[in-house]
Amino acid sequence: MKAEIIAIGTEILLGEIVDTNSAFIAQRLPELGIDLLYTSVVGDNLGRIVETLERAWNRSDLVITTGGLGPTDDDLTREGVARVLGEEPYVDPALEQRLRAWFAGRGYPMPESNIKQAWLIPSARPIENPRGTAPGWWVERDGHIIVCMPGVPSEMERMWTKEVQPELERRFAGEVLVTRTLKTVGIGEGTVDEMARPLYATPGIGIGTYARADGVHLRIGAKARTREEAWERIRPVEEALERIFGDAIWGRDDDTFEGHIADLMHQRRATLAVMESCTGGLLSSTLTDVPGASSYFVAGLVTYQTEQKIAFGVPAEVIAEHGVVSQETARAMALAVRERIGTDYGIGITGVAGPDPQDGIPPGTVHVAVATPDGEAYVITTTMNQGRAAVKRRAVTTAMLLLRRALLGQLSARPA
Repeated sequence: MKAEIIAIGTEILLGEIVDTNSAFIAQRLPELGIDLLYTSVVGDNLGRIVETLERAWNRSDLVITTGGLGPTDDDLTREGVARVLGEEPYVDPALEQRLRAWFAGRGYPMPESNIKQAWLIPSARPIENPRGTAPGWWVERDGHIIVCMPGVPSEMERMWTKEVQPELERRFAGEVLVTRTLKTVGIGEGTVDEMARPLYATPGIGIGTYARADGVHLRIGAKARTREEAWERIRPVEEALERIFGDAIWGRDDDTFEGHIADLMHQRRATLAVMESCTGGLLSSTLTDVPGASSYFVAGLVTYQTEQKIAFGVPAEVIAEHGVVSQETARAMALAVRERIGTDYGIGITGVAGPDPQDGIPPGTVHVAVATPDGEAYVITTTMNQGRAAVKRRAVTTAMLLLRRALLGQLSARPA
């Protein structure tokens, strides 16, 4: 089966928002045995939407659209599909009733412009959307399928997972692709590749390495008639890689590094506080994205100005002698926040996020320290100037990597 994805919305075309929907769908089509051949983005213009849909209809078996299902004049996906198929939209009474009940349940009348969200065409049936007002469309004619889903990621993802993917699985039981991703840290991409190379020739298996912000990922893929058969092929390779990489593997598939840190903290029943400067609270925000983080994350201090670092326990003489952006200050921040808050571990971050140098220190220079229960503090310095946002993200990742090493007892040196 040949498929393509069309993301509809001028805000995507102009780069005002990032199209995460297409990536989400693209990652899930291979496991259904569906080949994705094209992706495209088109703005909120009926003529161009029709042109894009016609091209997709003529060359692909399955067309998946996201966006353009809202109630406003520039939401034109339904109109585009109707025009391509030469069918006239009509208001479906059941959809209208459900729509009006949705608004009534929230205590206000439905704007009449929303009535278009109750439209159908003869070749379409609605796809349930309990997270919003816009049902999707499943359109089927002449051996082709168009699936129209909302652009709001939470609505689209639920609709795909609960409605669209199960239907595609029922209809198209072809050869499926199953993948497993092993996530490693502390080893360079070239070394990971060399270590995994003996397994590359495994029949029926594909292995690839990918450098990511949280380490190097190993992706194992296998095709088979069923998922069970594919997993049987993957399992011994996964076990072999686990023996090769050991503790360097921190997660699998959709695991996040902050989730991994939370697991380690919970296992050790340890607590953490952080004092961050150039990251502006991003480390605290990232750590607390994990449900249950309050069981180990006690406090986060954003001491953006030098005076606030001193106020929360960083010795003024350390800053005067070494500078606010230095290994020594990062170390003092980690020790101070651990002592002030009374936790097992403390993290300190200071640096120059950019874009300009600070006191002769180049942008992208970041010092990260972790203070441990024995009262010691360990520091890592990184230099990466790929823009302010990237520097902050890299600093957060570095802090979590250093904390992981501390939790696993892998720290052996600290600055004099």
